[in-house]
Amino acid sequence: MSSSFKFKCFQYFFIIIFILNVFAATTILSSSTDDSSFNNFLDIAKSPEVFDWMINIRRKIHENPELAYQEFETSELIRSELDKMGISYKHPVAITGVIGFIGTGFSPFVALRADMDALPMQEMVEWEHKSKVAGKMHACGHDAHVTMLLGAAKILKQHEKEIQGTVVLVFQPAEEGGGGAKKILDSGALENVTAIFGLHIAPDLPIGEVDSKSGPILAGSGRFKAKISGKGGHAALPQHSIDPILAASNVIVSLQQLVSREADPLDSQVVTIAKFHGGSAFNVIPDYVTIGGTFRAFSKQSFNQLRQRIEQVIIGQAGVHRCNATVDVKPGYPPTVNNGDLHEHFVKVAVKMLGINKVDSFMTPIMAAEDFSFYQEVIPGYLFFLGVKNAEHEQFVPSLHSPYLKINEDGLPYGAALHASLAANYLLKHQQDIAPGVERKYHDEL
Repeated sequence: MSSSFKFKCFQYFFIIIFILNVFAATTILSSSTDDSSFNNFLDIAKSPEVFDWMINIRRKIHENPELAYQEFETSELIRSELDKMGISYKHPVAITGVIGFIGTGFSPFVALRADMDALPMQEMVEWEHKSKVAGKMHACGHDAHVTMLLGAAKILKQHEKEIQGTVVLVFQPAEEGGGGAKKILDSGALENVTAIFGLHIAPDLPIGEVDSKSGPILAGSGRFKAKISGKGGHAALPQHSIDPILAASNVIVSLQQLVSREADPLDSQVVTIAKFHGGSAFNVIPDYVTIGGTFRAFSKQSFNQLRQRIEQVIIGQAGVHRCNATVDVKPGYPPTVNNGDLHEHFVKVAVKMLGINKVDSFMTPIMAAEDFSFYQEVIPGYLFFLGVKNAEHEQFVPSLHSPYLKINEDGLPYGAALHASLAANYLLKHQQDIAPGVERKYHDEL
């Protein structure tokens, strides 16, 4: 037998072995990325055992609302439920926050976020589980957000052996003006997280439906206050005074022109003056006037431009009327901008679970703001809206931050299942990105 023939046989043998190995690897990878085991998440969430448990939790939180960075009882309830499920967690984070962990403890890491705080307002809805704390209410649905994330935790814990990575549960304090998301980030609790998902209830959206979009979905918001000082005197002798009320009135008119005359009509922006205080008598010109308001935009460039021009206009217009002005501008929250790749992932998961007619992936952006945007500045993030429309509200639908808000608890299973499915399927998809032999990141909490 010639040496060339032997060499050719060896070549053919090597090629066959290589093809068989590739086929086997492909089969294993295909099997490992099969998401069929996650298809029943909604059925689990709707089961009486899980659904009734979620309703009970939501009502407990609703009856005992706590303001920003005061969510001590809410945090204790969350930790108690995580303990019962055998889920490890880190606490305290950002004062009252809780960070839970489900899965392998290794990368990839994906986070699910729920905010915990209530609002300083009196609930006007008369029902069995009305707020028991005077002047405090869960009027933005954060009680439901916490409940649905706990529901997702229960589902994911039942499927922990199938999770290809680690799900990080973020129970965050102080979304309502306190910037709790930034404190969570500053704590380092989300180190190695490569994506984060969040949801918000929508009281005008039917049960089983979701809204979202790629790109800007909520505006960045800031607030400002100014003191315009003149010289007080008798109203009958204005020539001896320097009238700060007149100056402030012209300031307000000029501020409105920032949007109507300086902004691109296709670039939505808002400047609203909501506070005006000056004087205490009908016949006395006061020494000073204070005003305050908010400004909002969908891009950082527009937001920063408004911030700069507000200060310039207030000081400039006050000077025109011989007054002095001091201005305090606080930037607030950045715009909420959804990641394009995560949008595709969300649509795929939501359509598979709810059906294509229940998913609006091109919703109109809203000028409200959310501190979820802080996460999106450092981690690819995605926020969507979940329908919780109450059947009682056919003609008048109370908005978020309304003392008459009453959500439909039938929406809870959908939020829990979507949370769980978004995380589990994200990990299945991204486990392939970890090259063999590369050291995987690890969270020692697990």
